[in-house]
Amino acid sequence: MTGYTPSSLRELAANGTPFALISRDESTVELLLGDVVDVELLADVPLVDAKGTPREVLALVPFRQVRERGFECHDDGAPLRCIVVTDHITLNRADVIEVLPSAAIALTDAGFDIGDDDYADIVRRVISEEIGQGEGANFVIRRDFVAAVDADAATAALTWFKALLEHERGAYWTFAIVTDGHVAVGASPEAHVSAQSGVVTMNPISGTFRHPAGGATAETLTEFLESTKETEELFMVVDEELKMMSAVCSDGGRITGPQLKVMSRLTHTEYVLRGRSKLDPRDILRETMFAPTVTGSPMQNACTVIARHESTARGYYSGVAALFTPRESPTADEATHDLDAPILIRTAYLEDGRLRVPVGATLVRHSDPYGEVGETHGKAAGVLGAIGAIELDTARSPISASAAASGDVIDEDAPAPQPRSLADDPTISALLASRNSRLAAFWLNPQGRDGAGPFAGHSALVIDAEDRFTTMLAHQLRHLGLSVQIAPWGGVTNEQIDAAELVVSGPGPGDPRDRDSARIQRVREIVARRRENHSPLLAVCLSHQVLADSLGVELAPLAAPHQGLQKSVDIFGVNASIGFYNTFTARVAPGTTVVQEAEIAADATGAVYALRGPAFASVQGHLESILSRDGMTTLERLVAQALEPITA
Repeated sequence: MTGYTPSSLRELAANGTPFALISRDESTVELLLGDVVDVELLADVPLVDAKGTPREVLALVPFRQVRERGFECHDDGAPLRCIVVTDHITLNRADVIEVLPSAAIALTDAGFDIGDDDYADIVRRVISEEIGQGEGANFVIRRDFVAAVDADAATAALTWFKALLEHERGAYWTFAIVTDGHVAVGASPEAHVSAQSGVVTMNPISGTFRHPAGGATAETLTEFLESTKETEELFMVVDEELKMMSAVCSDGGRITGPQLKVMSRLTHTEYVLRGRSKLDPRDILRETMFAPTVTGSPMQNACTVIARHESTARGYYSGVAALFTPRESPTADEATHDLDAPILIRTAYLEDGRLRVPVGATLVRHSDPYGEVGETHGKAAGVLGAIGAIELDTARSPISASAAASGDVIDEDAPAPQPRSLADDPTISALLASRNSRLAAFWLNPQGRDGAGPFAGHSALVIDAEDRFTTMLAHQLRHLGLSVQIAPWGGVTNEQIDAAELVVSGPGPGDPRDRDSARIQRVREIVARRRENHSPLLAVCLSHQVLADSLGVELAPLAAPHQGLQKSVDIFGVNASIGFYNTFTARVAPGTTVVQEAEIAADATGAVYALRGPAFASVQGHLESILSRDGMTTLERLVAQALEPITA
């Protein structure tokens, strides 16, 4: 559209034209205009026209799309909405700010849909009933700040977008997307996934430091960075996103960081993951739905847990805004489009005169219920303050419905200054750098080529028991030289089980003693079948527990879950630093070293960390985790044990 200027934006809003405004840098705002098309599946996102010509598309992907991966969710029918871009105009950011409306948009009937005490009760239940029962390592449960808005939706969108440009900092995307009947305005700190010229990038962000009144200092930030909860929370989401990277990238993904993500009222810690892929960007997006930082892990069970503890659908919260941009002159084996997809968090939604700001807290075994309540207050305040719905600087006190509705100042102190950059402070830099000393070098360093390892010429079938740690495990096995296929527990046949040279029966959520679970029963059948046939078997975590049970070893819950815990343990005479994600353990009498034909590696309490015997080996920990510094060497030893021929 030739001659389009910032001053035309008000006219655009007034005439009902769908549009999107996106700021991805400090100097420009991109205006996208086009036709709105709702589609059912990601594969239906219309990246080419009827003549096969590539075109640009901005898609709002709702959380309900996890159904494409077979995951559970409350289905609210939120559309997979696409703007098929006809005009993409770059505007000067300062000029846009100058012309956009600034009069405050009044809120009424404002407050959280779930009260503080009720949300704290949900946190307690998730810790005891889900994490405490082996259903996963962490889960994100949301609550919504809601209010009535008596203003034109497009005008509200432009007003809030201007406020975000003026007051928020550190956002990956600042955006306003306005289509018929729906507005989304936000400043997302987190890129979920991007694919640029074949390089896939993910950006796990976790840990939330709420800036105190007066601004952040090295001392207050140090306390946050030394928190075990915040550190382990980040490690767990990196593990979960590496599962996704290993599924879409031939080189599995390499991590860099950690570093600080500083915003106006919050600071997070983050890593960056990169790998190479030739997949269609829609397939990349499907395989990475959705970020563990806003769902939990393992991903499939996290969706089930969310459905149990959230009574309403998420809409677009924790989905993505995905911009598909045609590439210039891609080769025949390359994707035709690049992808840039931030997570839809720190976003305000307006529909039918009702504002909704969804926020969530990551619940782990260390979570304090009212601490998580405070985190949701801080995140909601960050959005509401940034869009001008409440006064800035709510760092010290929760959001009051009456204050939010009236516009009264919530914090009685003077507004806090912007926090100064602390990333270069020697103490802060050392604390960040020290985190990597705990991690596996395999995922930090260039990984070389597959196929040249000690098991070249051998093959493995990896059974996915609903934990995609199997994708990371398969990647490591390939680096040891094996040819690897992954099969889901519910789809693998007995013929496949029998034909495989090595079966790696993988981890999964749940109680290994559960006789009513079809998934756990199938794992039992697979383990038994391989043992009966004296065929090579490696069992991991849940499958290790199933193997132990088949040998008559007791299974019992741990006193405290080991979800995301790093331990140094003795694996058959070799000390190994390994990451654990278990709530249950196999346990023998202290001092026991052999049960039936199995040799046992256990600690002084009798907790069993590994088993080995004729044509089988097992391990309780996750050798593929970033927390397993000795993961590759231990994996090599156990594979060698499983593949060792049985002697008469």
